[in-house]
Amino acid sequence: MQKLEEILNAVATGDISPSTAASRLKTTEVRYLDGYAVLDAGRAARKGVPEIVYARGKTPEQVAGICAALLDTAERVLVSAAASEHEAAIRGALPDTPLRESGRALIVGSGTPARTGGRVAAFCAGTSDLPALGEAVAVVEEMGVEVMRFHDVGVAGIHRLAGPLEDLASFDPDCLIVAAGMEGALPSVVSGLVAVPVIGLPTSTGYGLGGDGTAAILGMLQTCSPGLSVVNVDNGVGAGTTAALIANRAAQTREAPHAATRTANSTPDPRENGASSRR
Repeated sequence: MQKLEEILNAVATGDISPSTAASRLKTTEVRYLDGYAVLDAGRAARKGVPEIVYARGKTPEQVAGICAALLDTAERVLVSAAASEHEAAIRGALPDTPLRESGRALIVGSGTPARTGGRVAAFCAGTSDLPALGEAVAVVEEMGVEVMRFHDVGVAGIHRLAGPLEDLASFDPDCLIVAAGMEGALPSVVSGLVAVPVIGLPTSTGYGLGGDGTAAILGMLQTCSPGLSVVNVDNGVGAGTTAALIANRAAQTREAPHAATRTANSTPDPRENGASSRR
């Protein structure tokens, strides 16, 4: 990445345009906050993934301060793994700013992201898996992707999958997120029945030995079902960003042929022009 002085010199010499310079500066922008945080303000422009505040391990005051700083240049901020004290600090520091919950995530700010055309389906095996799945869905939606959700369809009642799988045909998702605790079987089952990538999201739900998510993640990693990738235990952010990146890339690919067709149709056929002039 070019340094600020190099970019400005390139503009001065005419090597790059001001708009190009602005784009490069936007992707590399960082903000320093009171000695405890360096905010990657250019992440969304550079990578298509917004800056996300991981709350665990941070004081409530630090989380609220980071949110306030990010909202200077963004409409919304997503806070991951937030506890009640983090939420209280945010509400206290930003009393006029809307805040809503999505699983373990908080969405601070107003408005909704522009839709990209990407589509993701999100499944959870049991209701206990909803906090992790909700966090993943919050990230997916913040990246402009449409989500269809199916809850409590685990392998203890495998017949519950029949309806959701039928619904998938009309929704035509680009990627699936499947959250499961216990033995973590649902992602393997779903992956064996669909023709799109599946992101397995193991959760720390279960009894005794392995109930901290160990059994679920090991079961998913040992899957014999092709097309299943796995994130770490309770990592809704990782599952959401990966699924949304896949969906947004697929949406771009869908748009490309249409653009090419429109361009071709709008260009006169030179042979027809020639025929007209000869007549």
